[in-house]
Amino acid sequence: MKRLIEKQKRRKRRKMSIRRRIVGTNERPRVSVFKSNKHLYVQVIDDSEGKTLLAVSSQSGDTKGLKPTVIDGEKLGQSVGAQMKEKKITEAVFDRNGHLYHGVVKAVADGARKAGIKF
Repeated sequence: MKRLIEKQKRRKRRKMSIRRRIVGTNERPRVSVFKSNKHLYVQVIDDSEGKTLLAVSSQSGDTKGLKPTVIDGEKLGQSVGAQMKEKKITEAVFDRNGHLYHGVVKAVADGARKAGIKF
């Protein structure tokens, strides 16, 4: 149990360190990725107004049923990229939310890049 708490503290520390440097604006919103053991969540956030412009998860919509795997993460990223294109958002800042940039988190970013979003 102690190991799990330490792991969560380290992730939170990395998250806060990242968030000090990354800020989403209206022109370049922040794309935040959260993963749990069962689901993936991606939000496109404008920090200047404090609003979520777009939210996609593996629990609803056309991405329902996707698992937190690399293949499904890329599909989710492509879905987010397509919806961002519809809202005329072409550039964004990627927020890995304290997670390491590999595996599923990297797959989400690569999927959005395939859809034409520039990070």
